[in-house]
This record gives sequence, C-alpha cells and structure tokens, in this order.
Amino acid sequence: MTLPVVLQGRLSVPAVCAPLFIISCPELVIAQCKAGMVGSFPSLNAREECEFEQWLIQITETLDAYNQANPDKPAAPFAVNQIVHRSNNRLDEDLALCVKYKVPIIITSLGARVDVNEAVHSYGGIVFHDIINNWFAHKAISKGADGLIAVAAGAGGHAGTLSPFALIQEIREWFDGPLLLSGSIASGDAILAAQAMGADLGYIGSAFIATKEARAAAEYKQSIVDSSADDIVYSNLFTGVHGNYLKPSIINAGMDPSNLPEGNLSTMNFGAGRSKPKAWKDVWGCGQGIGVVKDVPSAEELIGRLVSEYDAAFERMSEMYKSSA
Repeated sequence: MTLPVVLQGRLSVPAVCAPLFIISCPELVIAQCKAGMVGSFPSLNAREECEFEQWLIQITETLDAYNQANPDKPAAPFAVNQIVHRSNNRLDEDLALCVKYKVPIIITSLGARVDVNEAVHSYGGIVFHDIINNWFAHKAISKGADGLIAVAAGAGGHAGTLSPFALIQEIREWFDGPLLLSGSIASGDAILAAQAMGADLGYIGSAFIATKEARAAAEYKQSIVDSSADDIVYSNLFTGVHGNYLKPSIINAGMDPSNLPEGNLSTMNFGAGRSKPKAWKDVWGCGQGIGVVKDVPSAEELIGRLVSEYDAAFERMSEMYKSSA
C-alpha cells in the first residue's frame, strides 16, 4: 500500500500518535510532529471553541516555521480527532475551523458521516476512522473515509476485543487503502509486527501519556511506568462503553478492580462524603503495551527510541530471511 501523499517522506517511523483525551495538547503534538510522527489531539481537549482555534493557530504556525527552517526534513503532519456522535454539540463549529486551517488529517470516532468526510475532502484533507470490527470498517469506507484505524484488543481507553491478527486479516480481504493498527503497540518491534500483519502504520497512545509534554498528572505517568499488562482492567462501568483502564487508579477511586459490576457508574453508592470518580480524570485509561515503558522521557526521546527499535527489528528480520533463503 502506498501511503497518502501527505505522509510520504514525512515520517521517521511508520506510526501515528493517537489522540489522548484530556492529555494531548499543542506542546505534545508539536514535539511529536517535529520528531517525525503524526501528532494528534481531540478537538474537545480545547475546552472552548475559541481555545480550539488558538491551538490550531499555534500548531500550524509553529510547524510551518519549522518546515521553512528544515526544508530537507519537514515535520510530520498533524491530525485532529473529531467525535462525530450526535452528543458532540461542538462538531459543526470545530469542523468549520478544521476546514479554515486545512488540518491535514482528521480522525473520526463514534460514527461515520458523509458530510464530515466531504468537508475534509473539500480542502484536500484525509480522514482516518476508528473501527473495532469488520462491519464498522465496511460502513466507514462506504461513507467516504480514506483510511481505517483498527482498534484491536489491548488498546487504551475505549477498545475492541478482536485479535489484531483476525481484524487486520479480515479487513485486508477487501480493503487495500491506508490501514492503521491500534492495540498494545508501544515499541518499534510492535510497529514492524503491525506491518508484517498487513497494516501500513502503527497507532500509539498509552506510551505517550508518560512523556514530559503530556498533560497528565505526575501520578498517572508514574503509574504507567510502574505497571504492566497485568494491571489493565477491561470494563464498561466508567463510560458505558468497554475500555481499558489502569488498575491502581480504580483502587484509588475506592473500587475493587476484580469485582467491577457491569453497567453505569452513576448507580453505584460510594458512601457518605465520597464523590463518584470520573472516567479519564480519576480512573485512567491505558493500554496493555505499557510493560516497555520504564521512564518519562520527552516525546522526541521516545520517538527516537521507537526509530532505533524499529530499525533494529527490521535488521533482525532481514538477517532471518537471508539465513533461511
């Protein structure tokens, strides 16, 4: 698969940084793009519409200046995540600003809409859509999405349950366009493995929570450093949609991670004087790939490691093929 033109010659490693609710911010996105990975953020992270426009101005102007100063090694493009579900009452206004500032890549979630895709295509942008199964994949492409983000088991936050092997295989039976894989990808080795399965790009989120630029509490970052896949809990309690969360944050919120009920957090009784915890703020989303996270580097340092790991893994695979030929 040939990458979209906007990505060609712009990536230091074949991967995209996932938009992190509450956590992604202009400083993180800019650092990611300068280091050669697509940086992204949810538009709703900017709490007000006027703030969202300021973020777009900051990112576009900073990256434009960087590209002018580094014509031989331009930054990767950035992306904005739009929640297209009807509950997002800011969608029309935020989408209009994306059109105004010609955001190169839009990542759509919780629904697929023809009008949103057409608006992005009007200025030459491209749309990647989150999906958790083959049915949603077909629906997204039929409505005009340019590429798919396959959210497999082990992804941080809201996640699917399918093995990446099964999900990628089924999608590749009919779709030859841009395909990204999400789910437990936190190393260069995992990026190469995603490509070996048939994906074009890895999609990495949780590892970037534990970076200096990320707007996450220090305790959240340290919890990721201290945790592993065994510390991830899959539950629909906190938002009504199944997702992966850090066990220590669930314990700190006064709940037993081994005995979480199904359903709605609002129906639970936490006792006098104790407020109900909030998803993302108090109960922290995280994926299963965090066992490789051992410290809190800058985004540039983390991407540098991903590049080195990817190159080393590629070299190992090449040697294996040579020795078996």
